[in-house]
Amino acid sequence: MSVRLTFLGAAGTVTGSRFLLDHHGRRVLIDCGLFQGVKRLRLANWGTPPVDPDELDAIVLTHAHIDHSGYLPRMYALGYRGPVHTTDATADLLEILLADAGKLQEEEAEYANRKGYSRHLPALPLFTRDDGVAAARLVRRHRLGDPAGVLPGIEVVYYPAGHILGAASVLLSIQGTPRLLVSGDLGPAHPLMLRPAAVARSAPALLLESTYGNRIRPPDNAAEHLQQVVNAAARRRGVLVVPAFAVGRAQEVLYLLRSLEDAGRIPELPVFLDSPMASEAARVFARHPDEHAATLDDRRGKKSLVPHRFKATETVDESKAINGAGPPHVIVAGSGMATGGRVLHHLRRLLPDPSTTVLLVGYQAAETRGRRLLEGAQFLKMHGEWVPVRAHLEHIDTLSAHADQRDLLRWVRNLPQPPERVFLVHGEPAGLEGLRTALHHELGLSADVAGEGDVVEL
Repeated sequence: MSVRLTFLGAAGTVTGSRFLLDHHGRRVLIDCGLFQGVKRLRLANWGTPPVDPDELDAIVLTHAHIDHSGYLPRMYALGYRGPVHTTDATADLLEILLADAGKLQEEEAEYANRKGYSRHLPALPLFTRDDGVAAARLVRRHRLGDPAGVLPGIEVVYYPAGHILGAASVLLSIQGTPRLLVSGDLGPAHPLMLRPAAVARSAPALLLESTYGNRIRPPDNAAEHLQQVVNAAARRRGVLVVPAFAVGRAQEVLYLLRSLEDAGRIPELPVFLDSPMASEAARVFARHPDEHAATLDDRRGKKSLVPHRFKATETVDESKAINGAGPPHVIVAGSGMATGGRVLHHLRRLLPDPSTTVLLVGYQAAETRGRRLLEGAQFLKMHGEWVPVRAHLEHIDTLSAHADQRDLLRWVRNLPQPPERVFLVHGEPAGLEGLRTALHHELGLSADVAGEGDVVEL
């Protein structure tokens, strides 16, 4: 039985995860992500969809991050009305993230029109909040570990991936025979707040993420590093700005801040969570204790997971009111790569101030503002204007929700049987090549680096 797989995104790059499976005229899209970062990729979001929505029978999602799910509202706007299969926790998160993504698209278009910095008049959103809400209603929920029918004769099983809440590796079987294992985004061996990735059942073909395929994470010193950053910011009597992903990373930063406060290692500073989506994600996290790390078992109380002087801002007026708060204080806001969201308004105001500290706590894709800061940019363009960068920059990479090379090799090694074919996806060239080489030398596996548009027969 022929199975054809086409790589439509996250092939040679990190974002835009989309893999199309064809079997006897039935078409299943695995992940439906938005491209981020490089301009040519962002522009691809506006082009003709890589698969006609009317010809697509089902969508299967590995997790809720926008680079894996954020193209769903666009597909809905273009006519897709089929099922979207994913885990129960991911479904909860999608109700938040997709609506917020549409709202953000509308706000950015409105702001561009008001300020007149868009090349397109009028600037239009890629999709709307209503599209995001409607797309989330297409979702069908499945429990981790339980076989789930996608189409007649095609089923999937979700295995915990330890990346973010609800994240899963997906085993796809046809007529009861495993054919394809998709790693999704795998988490580190010891996630801070989640249970680690589970051992998945094997399949002849494996799609393996390679985000940190060429990296070995240094020993976990996230708490110590955060302690140093907070204390230095307090001594400078400046503002500490933390761009953070609303799902997972924001909650981890707050949890670490509270832990350091309780240990007397940092002062109890005012901490603002300026992300309504992160606040909602925290409530979703609380509803799924079965996915929590064992270390959280004795810290179930809501207050124990956030700093003592904590305030979550909901409205735009509350967000603006942070400007009047006297330093030192901490602002945790989305988005994690500074590609949009409320953090841009804080960065635009605070980057020129030498007393400011910007702390990056996650992966920064190529050509995002976060990556430019890491690379030493002296100016950053936001909302149509160039802003000088005089702030202190810090980076904690041990908080990443991605497995490093060692973790990826361990996950593959633990599969009951080695895959016959391995396709590397979701990585930049260095990560892809680093993992390809390591798989060959460490495990004796030959791997192919997938290219966008590549078609393979399984």
